[in-house]
Amino acid sequence: MSLLELKNVCMTYGKVKALQDINLVVEKGEWLALMGPSGSGKTTLMNIIGCMDKATSGSIILDERDLSNVSKNELTSFRRDKIGLVFQQFHLIPYLTAVENVMIAQYYHSMPDEAEALAALDRVGLKDRATHLPSQLSGGEQQRVCIARALINYPMLILADEPTGNLDEANEEIVMKIFHELHAEGHTILTVTHDMEVGKQAEKCIIIDHGRIAESKYNR
Repeated sequence: MSLLELKNVCMTYGKVKALQDINLVVEKGEWLALMGPSGSGKTTLMNIIGCMDKATSGSIILDERDLSNVSKNELTSFRRDKIGLVFQQFHLIPYLTAVENVMIAQYYHSMPDEAEALAALDRVGLKDRATHLPSQLSGGEQQRVCIARALINYPMLILADEPTGNLDEANEEIVMKIFHELHAEGHTILTVTHDMEVGKQAEKCIIIDHGRIAESKYNR
């Protein structure tokens, strides 16, 4: 059963066609990697799927809801309730501890629950670092806090933008192991990456080139 469907999605900025006639179906429990060179349109596509931007034309159906004509406020609410975002740059609040950074996502969704936030940190192996500030955490640990924050509101789609882009090899392995565990548990995941080795770990690769889907292939 499909969780996400894009039909003839286009995105233009003035005369620039960032995306052209994108058609894509993501099934529940699938792990897809969006790949392509810089300027190919993959980040633009991620922003549209993540409800951070609206397409110029076409329809985006997520959880049976057509998002094409909703207001920006509705789009923000839908993103908050349905999507867990993991960013390359972490976007942690520097003066909040790890557990507080996770709880801030709860605050905007419902009610903060420290026990639940600690359980989310434990899920990514960081319960013992809960009271540390971002500056006291390594890059890999900060990314794991981001994953805990993304999971805290039980999203139906986890959207990760270059989740290993700022990590060394050892931390990349730790983060990718978490994604494999999440996929095995039935989570729907979409990763955006330029790293072929990271892309190969997904169930399926979607190659974007010049704003179009150039190739769609399953990994062995």
